[in-house]
Amino acid sequence: MSFSSRITTALADSNLQVALDGNFERSRTQRMNAMAALPNADLVRDRARAIRIEALSRLDTYLLQLEAAVQARGGVVHWAATAADANRIVLEIVQRKGDVTSPLVAKSKSMVSEEIGLNAALEKAGLRVVETDLGEYIVQLRGERPSHIVATAIHLRRSDVATLFEKHLGLPRTDDIPTLTAAARKALREVFVKADIGISGVNFGVAESGTLCLVTNEGNGRLCTTLPKVHIALMGIERVVPTLADLEIMLRVLARSATGQKITGYTNLLTGPRRRRDEPDGPDELHLILVDNGRSRVLGSELAESLLCIRCGACLNICPVYREIGGHAYDAVYPGPIGAVVAPALGGFTEFGELAGASSLCGACQEVCPVRIDIPTMLLKVRSAHVEETGGDAAWLGPAMKLWSFAMRSLPGYRLSLWLGRLGTRLLARNGWVRRLPGPPGGWTQSRDFPALARKSFRARFVERQTTDDRRQTMDDKRKT
Repeated sequence: MSFSSRITTALADSNLQVALDGNFERSRTQRMNAMAALPNADLVRDRARAIRIEALSRLDTYLLQLEAAVQARGGVVHWAATAADANRIVLEIVQRKGDVTSPLVAKSKSMVSEEIGLNAALEKAGLRVVETDLGEYIVQLRGERPSHIVATAIHLRRSDVATLFEKHLGLPRTDDIPTLTAAARKALREVFVKADIGISGVNFGVAESGTLCLVTNEGNGRLCTTLPKVHIALMGIERVVPTLADLEIMLRVLARSATGQKITGYTNLLTGPRRRRDEPDGPDELHLILVDNGRSRVLGSELAESLLCIRCGACLNICPVYREIGGHAYDAVYPGPIGAVVAPALGGFTEFGELAGASSLCGACQEVCPVRIDIPTMLLKVRSAHVEETGGDAAWLGPAMKLWSFAMRSLPGYRLSLWLGRLGTRLLARNGWVRRLPGPPGGWTQSRDFPALARKSFRARFVERQTTDDRRQTMDDKRKT
């Protein structure tokens, strides 16, 4: 299904529209209030941006420092150049563990694991992977991918979850949220206890201490990383921060931007595996897999700034396009404005470049970004790269743009185009609006009405008004004399 068809389907899905409307209004208000309550918010955001730029500018140094620090505290560090490498490393870790008897894997939320297709690779090898974040658990039961970077199941309503749990958990149908969450909790507790392997993502890796920071609101991340014998952490190489002090700054903006909280319910700082055998919790082994998968290539490109992203999802929540079509319409692991940059940067402009067209370029995404990423400019670069790689846009667009350019640079041409525009829209309009434009411009009216051009231009009306005022002034002067 084409991107255009997916958009049309999303816009026609009334259930999706209701779900998106309810969630996004709440998300926007919560974020706005949280950022307003942050003292010196602009300075904090500037500092957060500076930290991310510093980390990327000396990425090799900080990654080696992180590797040394993790190893010094008993962890094992692996480097994965590609998605296939990362999946292979995970499988090798599992297969080397002779005392691991359960094929069950408890997994915490990780967008990197979605990016590399980890679940499919593990299941192909005979393992059973269970997502333990509630939203991830829900979309896994539905056989879907997350539709949002943070709020994974934001495209669903309470009734959808009730139907799902009735089918998969045998729960008598109910829309009561505490009952639904209790059913999920009961099912997932068994997974935490039985799983010998726990897999998580990493929000930030601290170079100076080897600390891995995981932020969640459900506590499932802590259970995935402390109960199983082996903890495997997947981290994109760009998620390193130099110091713990830098981490504190990043946490100030992450939760506020993502969920409108001062801090998430659980902020886990993991530094190495269990130190002594008699400690009550913690894994026997900690493996950190540093995933490149195209990031080092992006670092040297015009889209390098996209690596500053801390995956808060604020740009998705504010985007007028995302709020209408949701994440699945993008058909990419990373949806929304930042996803329309990251997806083609990592996956290729030919396959994902058209996603950048789903933007009004209003700049709202840059306005809310906690590290002030210039997303609109990169969207334009992606559009340009997509056109170059795919051999251009529609055949009519080139001549049309040349004709438009000629008309706009010539006064007679400009006036002629306005006259033709007025004539055309007057013939097509009903009550001042064109419901459907013919030919290629018809794409504009597939989901919106087009206003008919005014009968008179602003310049003409301005001249008329000025002439009327001059006459009135002249008559007044005559009366006075």
